[in-house]
Amino acid sequence: MIKPNRRTATADPDTDTEQRILDAARAVFVRRGTAGARMQEIAQEAGVNQALLHYYFRSKDRLAEAVFRQIAGRILPTVFEVLGSDATIEDKVRGLVTLYIDALSASPFLSGYILSELHHHPERARQLFTQAAGADPAHFAAPILRKLGGQIEARVREGTLRPIAPERFAINLISLCIFPFAARPLFQVAFGLDDAAYVRFLERRKRDLPEFFLNALRA
Repeated sequence: MIKPNRRTATADPDTDTEQRILDAARAVFVRRGTAGARMQEIAQEAGVNQALLHYYFRSKDRLAEAVFRQIAGRILPTVFEVLGSDATIEDKVRGLVTLYIDALSASPFLSGYILSELHHHPERARQLFTQAAGADPAHFAAPILRKLGGQIEARVREGTLRPIAPERFAINLISLCIFPFAARPLFQVAFGLDDAAYVRFLERRKRDLPEFFLNALRA
């Protein structure tokens, strides 16, 4: 965690204060975006005064960076684990679809927040992967793609799958998972779906999307 230059963190008797600030900031940033968030709103959400936010994090930018690092470590490690595992192609697809839809359903604005942060702070893309995997992307991505690519090639030789580069496989699948969350307001207006109907649509999508994706790959 990013902390200001201070002699000790024990000056504040509440040892949970820093985590409460991070939790509050995550809720506000995800809800409003970093640009739209205000330190006063974060302070109110955390139940502290605004001076204490500056005491711990010095600025909104430093707080936003800490929140982004925290969020980065939540979904991606499991994604890497699934893609690099010995599971079958079918199980990987079903596992990733369930993982993404469940995680993003629990925090509907999360995908929009991450995409906005990466758009305005492209340097955080490397931070996102480094935080999630604990290593530079160049070091961990290659083995995962080799593993996935080897599985795809074996299925192509069997005549059960069409050829596709592992990078395209991952990008296509992840995009299909994320876009309904990133464009949720548009879809709800366009198709007349209230919140309850959209939740039902996402639950159905967990069942439909894997077969849709796999059918597109089958030879």
